[in-house]
Amino acid sequence: MGCCCSCFGIGEDSSSSTRETELSSKQQKVNSSTLAIARHMSAPGIRIRGATVSGEGLALAGVTIEQDAAYWEWHITKPGDTPPDEDDDDDDYDEEIHAVKFGVSTKKDKAFYRALKSAADSGTDESTPMEDGTALMRPIPQLRDGDTIGIAVQHSDLPMVQFLLNGEPLHEIAINRFRGAVYPSIYLPGGNGDGQGGVSENTKGGGGGVVEGDISATVVFDENDFRELSPHSRFGPLIAARGII
Repeated sequence: MGCCCSCFGIGEDSSSSTRETELSSKQQKVNSSTLAIARHMSAPGIRIRGATVSGEGLALAGVTIEQDAAYWEWHITKPGDTPPDEDDDDDDYDEEIHAVKFGVSTKKDKAFYRALKSAADSGTDESTPMEDGTALMRPIPQLRDGDTIGIAVQHSDLPMVQFLLNGEPLHEIAINRFRGAVYPSIYLPGGNGDGQGGVSENTKGGGGGVVEGDISATVVFDENDFRELSPHSRFGPLIAARGII
């Protein structure tokens, strides 16, 4: 009898271990699916390759920010990057028009992007940040190849979105107070407005130069891959508590 009970107990332990392994595997699949850029919530002009986005328009990750304090990064790649010409009178124009925006956004769908396109096609497109989905985002101009943009979001006390450039806080563009479910997001303005990147015709010398539209950005949610520290120890990596697959 003792032998039978022992064998029976081993069987239960083995079954329990198998179930735990299966649950862990399923959770990992959910995390990898949700902690990524969501095609169905991103603009048609956005190109997605793994965790990297390029092209033109708004792109959202597929998970809401539900934890009290979360931090993630965008790693910037800018091919052919050269230092800006300080004497170029068009720099201010390029900075405003071609700056990439970072932050968070409310949920978007295909109907939202169809409405934007319809307004643009009809010549009545006078979208405000609230209307085009970038109300909770801020532009960061003059990005360089290898730059790291850190985003820190907190819900308790005063809901806030903080921005960091290569570990340095950008206090002047912090967003105070927001409500509702939000998703990590990025807005790429495109190179020449065609969503395909390209070179600027406004670059001094007439030879063209790489503009913000040629940028690609890789979103990083794994703290092991972070390049910088979050602004405070309470800001942990984003957790896929409830994602949209």
